Amino acid sequence: MKIFAKIRFYYEAFIITIVTSTIMIPLMYLFRKNSSIILHKYNALIMKLIGGKIETQGTRDNSADMFIINHQGIIDIIAMEASQLTDIRWIAKRQLFEIPWFGNLVKLSNMVNVDRENKAGLLKLIRDAKETKESKPHRILAIFPEGTRAKEQKLRDFKSGAKILAEKLKLKVQPIIITNSKKLLNQHNFTGEATTVYIKYLEPFKVDKTNKEWYKNLQRTMQQEIDNQAQQGILR
Repeated sequence: MKIFAKIRFYYEAFIITIVTSTIMIPLMYLFRKNSSIILHKYNALIMKLIGGKIETQGTRDNSADMFIINHQGIIDIIAMEASQLTDIRWIAKRQLFEIPWFGNLVKLSNMVNVDRENKAGLLKLIRDAKETKESKPHRILAIFPEGTRAKEQKLRDFKSGAKILAEKLKLKVQPIIITNSKKLLNQHNFTGEATTVYIKYLEPFKVDKTNKEWYKNLQRTMQQEIDNQAQQGILR
């Protein structure tokens, strides 16, 4: 059984690579103004081809300034783009922009790159986020506060970047929980299987920096939602 899960992983990785490199990137070179439509349409195609379904709970608030999302792998991005047509501006580490095919994708769609090893990186992040909020109100920032993929269902400690952004720019934030994405494509043990990815939109809120505990409370709330799904048998 495990051998089939391994084969499926490489099949899914192949589909993602082919659709991205041969369809999405060329189309985005030709039709840059339609990047969000291209991302939505072809990520939905990827989900279909790799045997992934999407089930949502709650309502995506497209008036939010920033989505704060837990992170387990590339499927998180694919599922978010596929589930609904929203112009999302992902915040990603600089190294992703240097990957041959994926780097082209994030550059063409004008995503925000963050240099974690450079102290000036945070200042650039704030400038890019402010520019998004002020000049591109139709775009919504999206960040993975853990900073890297989690191996288990337990959230990693949240990095300070999302907190600083939200407080500095007085952002309206919507937390989002994505589960089962690792089951569809597990980049840690190189396995895959057909499954449903669950996206749950939590209540949006305006960040109040006078509430010193809001960020810690947010992590607790998001973890509780993940634990609730585990108790319901949705997760392994």
